[in-house]
Amino acid sequence: MKIITRDVPPRAAWALEQAGLHPLLARLFAARGITAKEQLDDALSLLLPPASMKGAQEAARALADAMAANKSICIVADYDCDGATACAVGLRGLRLLGAPMGFDRVSYLVPDRVTDGYGLTPAIAKRVKAQGADVLVTVDNGIASIDGVRAARELGLQVIVTDHHLPALKGGEVVVPTDCVIVNPNQPGCDFESKSIAGVGVMFYVLLALRAELRERGVFDARSQPKIDTLLPLVALGTVADVVKLDANNRRLVAQGLKRVRAGAMPPGMTALFNVAARKPEAATSFDFGFALGPRLNAAGRLADMTLGIECLTTDDGLRADELARTLDGINRERKTIEGEMRDQALALAEEMFDESEEPPPALIVFDPDFHEGVVGIVASRLKDKLHRPTFVFATSGAEGKENELKGSGRSIPGFHLRDALDLVAKRHPGVLMRFGGHAMAAGCTIDEEHLDTFEAALQQVAHEWLDAATLQRRMEADGVLDKQYRRTDLVDTLHKEVWGQGFAPPVFCEEVLIVSQRLVGEKHLALKMKHQGEPVDGIWFGHTEPLPERVKLAFRLDADEWQGQRRVRFLIEAAEL
Repeated sequence: MKIITRDVPPRAAWALEQAGLHPLLARLFAARGITAKEQLDDALSLLLPPASMKGAQEAARALADAMAANKSICIVADYDCDGATACAVGLRGLRLLGAPMGFDRVSYLVPDRVTDGYGLTPAIAKRVKAQGADVLVTVDNGIASIDGVRAARELGLQVIVTDHHLPALKGGEVVVPTDCVIVNPNQPGCDFESKSIAGVGVMFYVLLALRAELRERGVFDARSQPKIDTLLPLVALGTVADVVKLDANNRRLVAQGLKRVRAGAMPPGMTALFNVAARKPEAATSFDFGFALGPRLNAAGRLADMTLGIECLTTDDGLRADELARTLDGINRERKTIEGEMRDQALALAEEMFDESEEPPPALIVFDPDFHEGVVGIVASRLKDKLHRPTFVFATSGAEGKENELKGSGRSIPGFHLRDALDLVAKRHPGVLMRFGGHAMAAGCTIDEEHLDTFEAALQQVAHEWLDAATLQRRMEADGVLDKQYRRTDLVDTLHKEVWGQGFAPPVFCEEVLIVSQRLVGEKHLALKMKHQGEPVDGIWFGHTEPLPERVKLAFRLDADEWQGQRRVRFLIEAAEL
């Protein structure tokens, strides 16, 4: 592991400090590309306008027409946290804007991960039609559902696709569904600046456009219009949980959601999820969304049925929300057990590919017939983190009649665009990939088991061509030395209140410390007592068991630990340069 200190443009740091920011925050923000205090303004008025998102106004007109004609609308969701929150935002938003509620008017459907697969398929379109829907709205999926959209249109359904994923490629050319309304900043011809917006954000923007359309039609005016900013806690949760880049627009969405959560203004289901996760809403951080609430919702889609998660986010009954949150918490514990067992097995299989004295191959492909399809993505992420290689983990499809199909989920490292790599494999080996899609850092595919060796060799060949020794070396960016004057609990709280996440990394400091003592706690965490700039401080390295040398350069985050009524700063160790 090589720990690299981020560059801090001195003029930007000075300008931010002169504008009134704390010197530590000024340094951190400058290192993340902020040059003026105005860039940190999270006012709702500064959100990108809905009119700049291609298709949003067309979708708004279609939904307004459907509401006026009392047509039935069905939302087809995805089975992850982004999809669940996008569905909840759609259902709650349509209700706020006057759509008649009830299963026969506004409903939703979530594909089953195992039996249905991902996205809008012809079979899903038939089920939506059978429910009596007139209008089908996808959330967090649909841009690659060419056949599903065609089938829905042939059934007489009006289709509105809201998505944020990259469109499908065919012969190197971008292809999108036809004869439907598409709202997706990543579709050709869309000038919306925030290409990293999550699926839940896209749906929120459709509702902003719909409210404007209804205002123009005289349904309400600027003073009487519904306040759909009440949906922002859900938007923030889905945005962080989907690990999209926190550009300026996404940071504003998350910041506004966090403000409302801290004030207690959120759906009962989110309150219940905070409770089962033993987290305090009044001190909520983006970390809570990504590592406490998000995984509990995702677990339902991985191991059970995401309708549990969507009902939790849409119910206004506090008791029902508590019951559903406890159920989701139990599913998440089961997910952790399965994931842990799979991770150990996957790591053992991966290590069989190379001797301990050798470097791992440039890409890892792991399959075991006992793997659970629902957690292959998490396991791929863990292996990628541990071995710093693009990684695919495969499981046998559980769908009837598809026993020979393998479903894989991949995670990548900087410098290796996973979706483009799959596209190159598909070009070089026609017929090997049955389906594929995704992003630069995460992608999925389906192959026949007989093609697994071909896929492995092909992906490793692409990795050989694209990755060099520097890219394959594990690197961590850090923020340099932490002056001991900033080792205070009030500054820990100040840092936690800011919005951090993908593309706007949380502060990680690095420097050499003296290890005074170290011991294992819970058999898998390393508890440390250290000297930091000559003064004692405690630290913990979660999930790490190997002892450290007496003097070592560590990368660490700041946290506040409470013991016997007293709060003290402790270091959460992220990495060591050995």
